[in-house]
Amino acid sequence: MTLERHKYDVLVIGAGGAGLRAAVEAREAGLSVAIICKSLFGKAHTVMAEGGAAASMGNVNDNDSWMVHFRDTMRGGKFLNHYRMAELHAKEAPDRIWELETWGALFDRTKEGKISQRNFGGHEYPRLAHVGDRTGLEIIRTMQQKIVQLQQKDGREFGDMEAKIKVFAECTITEILKENGKIAGAYGYWRESGEEVLFEAPAVVIATGGVGKTFKITSNSWEGTGDGHALALKAGANLVDMEFLQFHPTGMVWPPSVRGILVTESVRGEGGILTNSDGERFMFKYIPDVFKDKYADNEAEADRWYEDQDNNRRPPELLPRDEVARAINSEVKAGRGTEHGGVFLDVSKRIPAEVIKKRLPSMWHQFYELAGVDITKEAMEVGPTCHYVMGGVEVEPDTAAAVGVPGLYAAGEVAGGMHGSNRLGGNSLTDLLVFGRRAGAGAAQYVKSAGANPVSDTTIKAAADRIEAPFSREGGENSYSLHAELQEVTHNLVGIIRTRTEIEEAIIKIADIRARSKNVAVAGGRKFNPGFHLAFDLDNMLLVAESTAKSALLREESRGGHTRDDFPGMNNVWRQVNHISSFDGNQVNIKAQALPVIPKELFDLFDVHELEKYMTPAEIAKGGTN
Repeated sequence: MTLERHKYDVLVIGAGGAGLRAAVEAREAGLSVAIICKSLFGKAHTVMAEGGAAASMGNVNDNDSWMVHFRDTMRGGKFLNHYRMAELHAKEAPDRIWELETWGALFDRTKEGKISQRNFGGHEYPRLAHVGDRTGLEIIRTMQQKIVQLQQKDGREFGDMEAKIKVFAECTITEILKENGKIAGAYGYWRESGEEVLFEAPAVVIATGGVGKTFKITSNSWEGTGDGHALALKAGANLVDMEFLQFHPTGMVWPPSVRGILVTESVRGEGGILTNSDGERFMFKYIPDVFKDKYADNEAEADRWYEDQDNNRRPPELLPRDEVARAINSEVKAGRGTEHGGVFLDVSKRIPAEVIKKRLPSMWHQFYELAGVDITKEAMEVGPTCHYVMGGVEVEPDTAAAVGVPGLYAAGEVAGGMHGSNRLGGNSLTDLLVFGRRAGAGAAQYVKSAGANPVSDTTIKAAADRIEAPFSREGGENSYSLHAELQEVTHNLVGIIRTRTEIEEAIIKIADIRARSKNVAVAGGRKFNPGFHLAFDLDNMLLVAESTAKSALLREESRGGHTRDDFPGMNNVWRQVNHISSFDGNQVNIKAQALPVIPKELFDLFDVHELEKYMTPAEIAKGGTN
C-alpha cells in the first residue's frame, strides 16, 4: 500500500478562528497552506463563543481604549498574564474586528450605525462586538468565506481552486514530525477509513483548541481532547500554567441530555440574576476585596446599573468567571443548590418576553427545544462546567512561535500566556484573530528563511508503527473504561476546588491509568472504529491531565481558575511564577519559571495602590523594567 503524501509550505492543524486566520495570513504571504480539521469544516469550537468579541472600539462608550482593555485583561488574569500578549491583544483587537467586517461579517448595530458592543463580566465598558448571541458562528462563517474567496482567486490564476490552500476534513494528526531538531511535517490518518497520511511542511501551526473532554462535565464537544497540547509536548515544546482551567459558571445542569451546554454570559449581561434554593440572590456575599469598589453590594444599586452605568456599580453576577463559579460551588456545597446540583439563573423577571427572544434568540431556542424550559417565564438550572484552558503551549508573543521547537507555532486556546490565571469572556474570539494572524505571519517568515526540511523514511516508519500498535496487542485494556476513569479522577480530585492530598491521589491514579493505557487493544478493523480513535485521544488526555495535576500541586495559592482549599488566598510571591511542563518520553516534568517583568509604560497604566494587591513591595519599588 502506498502512503498518501502531501507537500505544503505551512500546515495548520485546527480549523477554528485561530487556524483559519493563520491560514489566510500564510496564504496572503504567498505560501501554500494545508488546513486539517479533526471533524467537519465549520464545526469548530469558535461557534460556541456566543456573547461577543472583546475589542476597545469605543462605539458605545468612548471612554474605552486599548489601555483600559489591557488593564481589565491583566486584572482578570490576576496579573499572571504575559504582559506582551495582553498588550498586543488589546491594541490589535479593534483592527481584527473591522477587518472581519470588510470580509463580510454582519455585526449588530447601534442607532448611529456603528458596530454594537455589549457589557460582559470583568470588562469596564461595553466592549463586546456581537451578532445576537451567535457571534462565534458569524466569525467562522466569515473566515470560511474568506478561505473560499482565496481559493477562487487561485482558481483564476492556477486553474485549480485548491492549488495553494486546501482543507483536509475528518483527519486526525497523531504526530508532529521533526528532522534535525526542526519541524518537518505531521502524520495522521483519515477518520473514516483509518488509512494513513503524511503532510510534509517546514512549518506547523497548532490551533486545536481545548482539553475539556479530560473532564466529566464540559461544554466542549468530542473533539476537545487536548490533541494540540499533547502533540506539542511530544514534539519537544513546553506547556505553561496548565493548572489554570476555567469552569464557566453557567452550564446547563438539567435535564441530563443538555448537561454542560453553555448559557452565555450575555444572559447575565442583559439582567439575569443568580439565586439559590432559598430564593436568595447570593452573589453579594462573594465580592472579593479587590473588586469591592467596582461592584454593587445591594440589589437596588445593582438594578439601577442596567439603566445608568455611569453612576452605579455593576451587579456582582458580572464578576469575572472564576469568582462566579466559585460562589456557585460554595452555595451548592453548603446545601443551598438545586436538587440537581446547580443554582437558578433567571432573566424572566427583568426583561419582557419579546426582548429576551430578540436579544437572546439562541438561548431561548436552546432551552425551549432541548430542555423544555421557557426562559421568558422560568429560571434555568445552571452550574460550573469545564469550559476553557488558560494554560497551553509556551509561545513567543510577537510571532506565536513555540519556545524550543523551530518551525512550530501555536495560537488560540491551545496557546498559553495571554489570559493568565483566568480569561475574561469575549477575549477568546479576539485572541483567535490577533494571534492567529501573528502565527500565520510568523510561520510564513520562518519558511521563507528556513526553506524545506524533508522527512526521513525512519521517521515515517516510527509514526506508522505507533498507529498500528493498538491493533497488534492481545486482550489488553479498553480505551472507553480508561477514559471514564480518567474523567472521574479529574472531576473529583483536580476539579474546581483542590487540596494537596486529593491532587497527590490524582497524580498516582493518572500514572496508573497511563501505565494501563499502554496495553489498550483495539478490536476490529480501522474503518468506522471509534475505539481506535479514542486510543489516541486518551493518550493525549492523559498527558494533559498529568500536566494539570502536577502544576496544580506545586502552586500553593488560589488564583483565577485554580482554587486550593488548603491555600485559600492569593500570594504575591506566587504571582511571579509560571509553571512550565515538558515531556521526557515517560513522564511530564514541571519547573518554575519567572514571569517577564512588566515594562514601565504598562506598569504606569495602573494605580500603584491596585498593584499593591498583586505585587510584592520589591516589585512595586522597581516600578517596571526600563
